[in-house]
Parts: sequence; structure tokens; C-alpha cells
Amino acid sequence: MNFGFTEEQELLRAEVRKFLDQNAPLEEVRKIVETPEGFDRHLWNRMGELGWIGLAMPEAHGGVGLDFVTLVVLLEETGRSLFPSPLLSTVIAAHAIQSLGDEAQQARWLPGLADGRAIGSLALLEDNDSLDPADMALRGKADGDDWILSGSKRIVPDAGVADCFVVAFRSGSSPDAISLAVVDKDSVGLSVSDHPVMDLTKRSGQLQLAELRVKSDAILGEAGAAADAVRSLVDLGATLVAAEAVGAAEAALEITTRFAKEREQFDSKIGRFQGVKHPLAEMYVDVESFRSLVYYAAWCLDQGASEAPAASRAASQAKAYAAEAFARIGIDGVQLHGGVGYTDEYDIQLYLKRSKWARPAFGDSDYHYDRLAAQGGL
Repeated sequence: MNFGFTEEQELLRAEVRKFLDQNAPLEEVRKIVETPEGFDRHLWNRMGELGWIGLAMPEAHGGVGLDFVTLVVLLEETGRSLFPSPLLSTVIAAHAIQSLGDEAQQARWLPGLADGRAIGSLALLEDNDSLDPADMALRGKADGDDWILSGSKRIVPDAGVADCFVVAFRSGSSPDAISLAVVDKDSVGLSVSDHPVMDLTKRSGQLQLAELRVKSDAILGEAGAAADAVRSLVDLGATLVAAEAVGAAEAALEITTRFAKEREQFDSKIGRFQGVKHPLAEMYVDVESFRSLVYYAAWCLDQGASEAPAASRAASQAKAYAAEAFARIGIDGVQLHGGVGYTDEYDIQLYLKRSKWARPAFGDSDYHYDRLAAQGGL
């Protein structure tokens, strides 16, 4: 059995790498993140034209119709460049609509998300910072066939630039009585504000919902039956965040290795010292280890219902390892640079900041280890 990527996937990787090297080197990334929106609309539109935003979205609604394994190829490269864009949030929101929405809902929202004309985001977290559907506090009040929402959502990815939000809310007394609704940014009763962030390449914000009316045709699937879908979206989000972490961690290792080959101390390149070589070797082992877990998790997600339990386990394994290892790689990379690693002049600190964002996104290592234990009956 061939466990490698196909020729087409490797060609995609090469094209993405060329595009990012030409249009978004780190020098340009530093400029982009200082803009009000935090990403480049022109580059985003070009990605839509190239089919990269809709890579894993259905062809019937403007996507390319490829799988999550192929999407991982794209995300490794965007992670390597710390490319700032609402790609992750849009892909996840689109998948929620694709998975639960009827044909009319998919036709309404997916084409714009697939070609980049619209930006989507998933709003799950609240004040309790829990991804468990049973802990969700935002409660919908039935009003005929409509629902009235009042409350807040926290740490919503790319909230400030999103055109629509897939909002999770409680629609019954059962712990699993959760619904998902698509809410347009201009909806009456919705206000959006940005959070201050450490990693400027990953913006987030909060939603305030005040008597916001959600029409029945904006509810994805059956009302009160979306708890399992929320768990699957957490699996997807964890896998995709870990996929970007693969590229970012590998880039941090390359930057630090290059510095170790150039930096001299006591008339010798510091890369000759065991105290430098051993941490670099450990960083390499970590990157290759969670890379394999990410690939397997993406493959399981592609298999759908037939591998649903395995996908959940694999996603948690990949994200738990990535959350710990990438954070450690970021810290070690800065330390191996010495005092200059903390300065804005050096790029390694950008990867440390990205690791701090990736660590809690869609669950930190503690969350996913607890999840794995529960899945194992512990």
C-alpha cells in the first residue's frame, strides 16, 4: 500500500509553496497583519480563483470536491508561512453547512464560501470555555418556527471579517439538545467586536446576540439534533489546526537549524554543541510524529461514518500531541536563538506566538487526553 501523497497532491504543494513564497513571505506577512482586517483581500480572492478555499467543498456548489487529506497539503504550507487568512474558519463553517444543510441551504451559502466572496466562521465557545455540547449555555427561545437568541459567543475565529456565522445554541432541556443556525453578520440583534490577540495572524472576536431572530430556514438539520455534528466539527477543527501546526513547527525547526549553523560562540558554530544538536533532533522527532497522526486523522475524516469513532480518536491524538509539541518547539526555538530570539527582528518569535494560538484552539492537550480516556472507558 502506498502511504505517500499522489502526484497531483505534490503538484498542489509545489504551487501553493510558490504562491506563498512570491506573495506572502514573512516580511509581507508582518505588513499584512498590521492592516485593520489582518489579511490581504487580493490574495484571498486569488486563492478563491485557484480553487483552494473550496478545495474540500462539493463541486455542485462551486467547490473542487477533493478530500481532507488534500486540504492538509494546503494547510501545511499556509502554516509554514504563517499565512494570515480566514481559510480555516471558512472551511469549517462550510463543512457544517455541507454536513447538515438541505439542498436549498447549501445552494444559498456554499458557493460564496467556496470562491471566497463570503467568509464564514463557527461560533461555539462561551464564557465557560467548554467545547462539550452539554456545557453550552446560549439558549434559544422558540417563537413559532423561529428561534430567538440572546447571549454571547467568545473567541470566534475571524469574527471581525466574517460574513456569516454558524452558531451553536441550546434548544431543549436535554444535554444534547443542540442546534446549529447560520446567522448573517448584518442580522438585527447581532454585534461583533474583536478580541486583543497575541498572534496577529489569527484574529478572533466575540458575538453579542440580543433578541436575535433566527428563521427556520437558517436552522441546519433538525432542531435539537446537532450535538453529534458539533463533536464532529471539533474533530475537524482539531485536525486542521494540527495540520497547520505541522508546517509551522517544521518552519520553526528550519529557522532554528539555520541559525545554529550560522551563529558562532567561542569561535565555533553553536550547531556543533550537543546542547544545541539534541534539542533540534527532539524537535524533528516531534514534528514527524504528530505529522503522521494528522495524516491518519484526515484520512479517517475522509472515510465518513464508517470511520467516525476512529476519526474522533485520531483527531484527539493528533491535536493533543501537536498542542504540546508545537508549544515546546516554539519555546526551544526562541531559547536556542538566545536573547535575540525574543526580539521583533527575528522571525522565530512569530512561530512561538502561533504555537500559543494553536495550543487551545479546538481543545488543548488536557481536553483531548481526557476525551481519549473517556472514549477508552476510563
